[in-house]
Amino acid sequence: MRSYKDMRRFCVDIRTSKVVIAVIAGVIANSGIWQPVQAEFLTVGAPPSLRPAFSEILPMFEREYDAPVNIMYTPSKTLLRQIEKKAPIDMYLSAGIDEVEYLHKKGLTLNGRPRIFAQTSLVLVMSSDSTAALISFRDALADRSIRIALGDPQTSSLGEVTARALSKIQPNYKNRPNLVYASHSEDIMTLIRTGKADMGLVYRVDSINTGHVRISDEDPIGALVPIQFGQAVASTCRPSLRSVAEKFSDFLMTPRIQKLFVKYGFDSVPSPVGLRPVARKERVS
Repeated sequence: MRSYKDMRRFCVDIRTSKVVIAVIAGVIANSGIWQPVQAEFLTVGAPPSLRPAFSEILPMFEREYDAPVNIMYTPSKTLLRQIEKKAPIDMYLSAGIDEVEYLHKKGLTLNGRPRIFAQTSLVLVMSSDSTAALISFRDALADRSIRIALGDPQTSSLGEVTARALSKIQPNYKNRPNLVYASHSEDIMTLIRTGKADMGLVYRVDSINTGHVRISDEDPIGALVPIQFGQAVASTCRPSLRSVAEKFSDFLMTPRIQKLFVKYGFDSVPSPVGLRPVARKERVS
């Protein structure tokens, strides 16, 4: 058996070794030879319409790929301009395919043609607390006492889609009094909830994920064209995250994630998923 002195000397040696190890580690860290590994966050720019679905989808991706994600919920037009100005955005998700194709044609995407990963449509909504009868969009547009909230075409895909559709059914709609503009669907529904607008044109997926509004007209513009959400790896993607960004792009296209989009109110994307139709047919009456 070890003597008391031997045991004491052994404990002192252990404490001394720990101190030496700590000192060496400190010297190495301060010299820059070794640095603790810190995971890079994949920065994803996405429209606010994706917020409910991504509350479930993003944690799945982070868990399965051990890749943290930093999500920026911003109107699509604003994100597009930020990418053009070289903002550090790795993945671009847009509430419209045209914005992604615009960046692709300018050489500002990295993973081929834009991919359609979700779709929805336009609806006319009113406050869920309103006692007024449901009316069509055409009737609402004709009644100049009704305040209608629309998306701003300068900041969002919603605004551009709305402006393009309204120009076809009523070219002089901008001259109508009591039009109110907002950045995206969430802002439009806030205007309705706070009494600053009576009705508004929003994405259907947004209208069913809130209890503040009810749908008054399911087909307000008489168009058969779905509103398609597009995605691409942005040219501003950091090289170290290019592989992660491509995995995230593929992840959104998988059948189980497509089912989750439907769960949160999006329409099913026709097969084959991700391909844009060669021709689009419109019905405007």
